[in-house]
Amino acid sequence: MPTSFPATPMAPAPVLVHWIENDLPCSARWRSESGMPSPKRVVIADDRTTADAAYRLACEGTAMLWRGDFQNARQLLQAMARRCDRKDHKAAGSPLEAFNFHRQAQSQRARTLAMLLMPFDSNHTLPLRRAPDVAAACHEAYGNADAPYVASLRELLGLIGAHEWRKAGVDIAALGNRIHPHYGVFAPVRGEYVGLVAEMPLPSTTLAFDIGTGTGVLAAVLAQRGVRRVIATDQDPRALTCAQENITRLGMDATIELLCADLFPPGRAGLIVCNPPWLPARPSSPIEYAMYDPESRMLRGFLDGLAAHLEEAGEGWLILSDLAEHLGLRTRAELLEWISTAGLKVLGRKDVRPIHPRASDATDPLHAARSAELTSLWRLGTGQAGTE
Repeated sequence: MPTSFPATPMAPAPVLVHWIENDLPCSARWRSESGMPSPKRVVIADDRTTADAAYRLACEGTAMLWRGDFQNARQLLQAMARRCDRKDHKAAGSPLEAFNFHRQAQSQRARTLAMLLMPFDSNHTLPLRRAPDVAAACHEAYGNADAPYVASLRELLGLIGAHEWRKAGVDIAALGNRIHPHYGVFAPVRGEYVGLVAEMPLPSTTLAFDIGTGTGVLAAVLAQRGVRRVIATDQDPRALTCAQENITRLGMDATIELLCADLFPPGRAGLIVCNPPWLPARPSSPIEYAMYDPESRMLRGFLDGLAAHLEEAGEGWLILSDLAEHLGLRTRAELLEWISTAGLKVLGRKDVRPIHPRASDATDPLHAARSAELTSLWRLGTGQAGTE
């Protein structure tokens, strides 16, 4: 099937980080895939820097460019993280207050820990003692590097982790195979929502749309189940590249077509599947768009456009957690009103409890909401309503 990807956008002008070293002014490009702004003040740090001093500088907004042993830098970052986590936590109020405070605390923690910086030479090499080879992990996230740059150690460790996930893949029982997520693309580690799509009876096997395909996992599940043609859309270039690699690896190129689109492709289908971000909150970084849907833009866009893209007797499958309802971010009444206003009816719903570790972790600040969470596949259509 033909694949339509977006044109590569022009790269923005690089942001520089400046510091003084050996009484000389120095600068290098700043890189941050998490969207952290470049630090305004940078000092040199090495193996003599204590955790208390580093934590104090970071809290003041001063970044530290590391010139010591790489493994010592990792230990220093861990010590700084422990100091972040020792802070007194505000007593939990309502679920919404707990959620807002948790996000605020996580954001502050991320800013503090991002103040330990790594110097990179061109081609993503680290000129530090006992430094690992991180070139492949950095290339996957940053692309080519033809000049020195600076990035936070915290982000680098995230890139290394994402690289390992990409190599190993995530086992998907419904496929009998693995999906390999790329950096910045939501990994299908919560298998309950994949299982819902794998088990629900298909209303049609002729054509299906997968809206916001991400890694391509749901498109692959539909193809595996016998849907003869699947059009999978996304507007994130990383997601499209990731999905294409997974589809090709699974041998499904003849069945699944990828299309760069904001929500729906042209035409109508007998089945349209969408797994939007589950929480209606503002992302604090670009990579959080997989988790947070500001003002429920994607959810409402899917609902508002679904009827116009469904064939007669077709079904839209909305995969959605009710965690937002338990946190006070959205009510069930609001969701049902949006469905009704879009000219849709609930044909049925299947629920499953999450099995991820946080659902049973009593120390999680959002435990009360997580322990009550259900993930649902809502069957939506324009015909006779079923049992909600």
